Amino acid sequence: MLRAHGGYRRLRSFQVAQIIHDATVAFCDRFIDKRSRTHDQMVQAARSGKQNIAEGSRASGTSSQTELRLVGVARASLDELLLDYEDFLRQKRLTIWAKDDPRSLKVRAMGQADAASPDPIDRSNQSDRTDQSPATPYSRYRSFVEESTAEIAANTLICLIHQANYLLDRQLQELERQFIQGGGYTEQLAAARRKERSRQQTGRSNHPTDQSNPTDPSDHSPAPACPKCGELMVLRTARKGPRAGSQFWGCRDYPDCTGTLQKKT
Repeated sequence: MLRAHGGYRRLRSFQVAQIIHDATVAFCDRFIDKRSRTHDQMVQAARSGKQNIAEGSRASGTSSQTELRLVGVARASLDELLLDYEDFLRQKRLTIWAKDDPRSLKVRAMGQADAASPDPIDRSNQSDRTDQSPATPYSRYRSFVEESTAEIAANTLICLIHQANYLLDRQLQELERQFIQGGGYTEQLAAARRKERSRQQTGRSNHPTDQSNPTDPSDHSPAPACPKCGELMVLRTARKGPRAGSQFWGCRDYPDCTGTLQKKT
């Protein structure tokens, strides 16, 4: 059964990542040479943070593992961007604000005022087509990034990235809990398939006409892997045909897989 999915525009982590993306584009256009690789790398890292949160949210209905991986990529992209801003300030011999600096506290207070939902996994709206939220409040930070000094602009972005990373850490913890408890559609389908295969194998081993034979105690050769699906094989006895009575290796997943191998004598 598909889980509720989408609703990424309501995620606070996505909202902050979108502000970071918009602000990074403006910052790089002001302070980084557009011909340099750094300009492109910083913009792409900011975009990756935003895009992977959205893609993970879309994938959440079918695969918890995919969602976890994409949110983890978003977290890593923002870490990379954080280092770029810190490098910029250090190389320009500008001050990196401390966590308790009044200017850092001011930016953090603005972020807390913007927070729309305490839930790190908000899937209340399950349709990406109709999921509309108020405009991203980048305008509140515009003067810090586009009208202030490089030091103020870079430090404002650093504060926002720390905020986004905190939100993503909470999101990852919640996703890990959900994955352990059941996962998405893909993981549930795989678990159901394994359970059904186990039931079929148990039924075949208990059936009086089962073609499978235990391995001869005198034969200590290990069971080979099926050439078709990779499952371990079991020793069987041909019941008809020109090789009736002779033994061969058959896939343990028969009849779903019909892989066979000739038993070496």
